[in-house]
Amino acid sequence: MNHPTPDAIASGNEGAMSPQQAAAMLDQTTYEARRKLTPSPPWLLTTRAVAVLVALGNIWLTVRGQHPYQGPTGADAPVLVAFVVLNFFATVTVRERALAGVRGATRFRPAEIAIFVIVFAAVPLIMWALHSAGVSFALYPTTVVILPGLALAGIQTARGGWGSSWGGLAVTAVGVAGAFAGPVGSWAVAAVGLCAVLLGKAAVVARQQRG
Repeated sequence: MNHPTPDAIASGNEGAMSPQQAAAMLDQTTYEARRKLTPSPPWLLTTRAVAVLVALGNIWLTVRGQHPYQGPTGADAPVLVAFVVLNFFATVTVRERALAGVRGATRFRPAEIAIFVIVFAAVPLIMWALHSAGVSFALYPTTVVILPGLALAGIQTARGGWGSSWGGLAVTAVGVAGAFAGPVGSWAVAAVGLCAVLLGKAAVVARQQRG
């Protein structure tokens, strides 16, 4: 789609701007805002990717020598808490600045937010139910992302078709792969897999912004 530039609009008429020209300029300005002011810019996605790799990779290093497996140690808790807090702060701050005055598909709709809330609330209940039933991978770290990944894929599909659902499906694939990696290996799968997904998303957004 070719979007007219303000210079091209003005070149056809040196006098007062017509309503059609004003509408064209508004369309161009809105297009540029939505193209440049994205909720998750590439640098933030890349920062998340590195943070995920460091946080979960650090836990993998601490649990890989455990015999039998006991799970993350108390020393890992500050790392996870710091990651969650910093990620939340960065995401909220950047999102609010980027979306100031911008409406449309860049924002999650209330119904979509409600879906995520329900899914995240259901995840621990389902995990503990599976654990009580003796399912071996119920408490693996990657199990946490399977349902949210499916929910994200569904929302992405509803918005832009199956071609837009790769992000959610990739997250789901990481969760499923971790189920076959064992309690220790699942930490490594989560670290590398989620890092790769975020880097892939950063590359896609960067390419869209350049276009």
